[in-house]
Amino acid sequence: MTETKGHFLHGMLLMVLMSLSAFYIAQFDFIKALSLSPLIVGIILGMVYANTLRAYMPPQWEKSVKYCTKRILRTGIILYGFRLTFQEVCNIGLPAIEVDCLVIATTMLIGWIVGKLLRMDPDTTLMTSTGSAICGAAAVLGAEPVVKCENHKTAIAVSTVVIFGVLSMFVYPILYRLGIFNLTVEQMGIYTGGTLHEVANVVGAGNAMDPTGSLHIADNATITKMIRVIMLAPVLIIMSILLSRKDKTLAPGNKSRKTKITIPWFAIGFLVVIALNSLLDMIVPTDILSVSRSTINDFDTLLLTIAMTALGADTSFDKFRQAGAKPFLLAAIIWLWLIFGGYAMTKLLV
Repeated sequence: MTETKGHFLHGMLLMVLMSLSAFYIAQFDFIKALSLSPLIVGIILGMVYANTLRAYMPPQWEKSVKYCTKRILRTGIILYGFRLTFQEVCNIGLPAIEVDCLVIATTMLIGWIVGKLLRMDPDTTLMTSTGSAICGAAAVLGAEPVVKCENHKTAIAVSTVVIFGVLSMFVYPILYRLGIFNLTVEQMGIYTGGTLHEVANVVGAGNAMDPTGSLHIADNATITKMIRVIMLAPVLIIMSILLSRKDKTLAPGNKSRKTKITIPWFAIGFLVVIALNSLLDMIVPTDILSVSRSTINDFDTLLLTIAMTALGADTSFDKFRQAGAKPFLLAAIIWLWLIFGGYAMTKLLV
């Protein structure tokens, strides 16, 4: 028993050390220029490890990797709620909420239809669509316990949203400066927050379009993006209900087995934490609360980075080759939809 515990702790220590390395690397200037968070650096380090030194890892350490991709991940998603308040939703107004709801619904639907047409694996389709529709890698990680897919499929979905999210961060400011986006300042902020993949992408693009902050594009974009993040919880609950209707495993006679609904309690916890954070925002002095939030958010980023690193450590390039180009084609089609479809929805609703 002691030996087993020792192996588990050794495996955990490896994931933690790699995650701390990701934090260090994320401070490099060229990494900052790409707005790559420690989470993304962590999954890259994990994948490098998976395709080099992983073969020499003791098999007993496997439990540590699985623990990181399950328990630590869910804890990180719950604590992610301390970054959000319901007051921020009220400040931006109804148009942003309408755009976010429509973007999420249409993106999920289009992603599913395109995945069917491409004859893609349903799990990869759902994970990629969820990441593109809501909040990038964080949404993919949140959906993983609900979809219950293999780790390499999660890594593939994360890779696609990271690639097109970073691309958007550079494309949007260029198109804005060229005058191709015929949007008001308010519309541009909502459009950016409603269609870009990652929070970091939104902040980077918003600041590039409005370096002085005088137009408040980045502020409006970030709040709109946070509303999308809040919607992660109800989307996961709906997804869980829909997926519970039929089991993926075929029963004897090729008939699908009915299964009970699995409530993603971490999604409920995520909403509870947002409500708690909103309450604290009203009763706790700002200076005290900001320090506490910063500490919690830093710890939460560490937990999510550990989960992403473990996810990468369980993903070999062979699995990417097996998946082929279809996941990236799906992500590209969704990306184009977000640019053009999101533009049309913003013009219509804001």
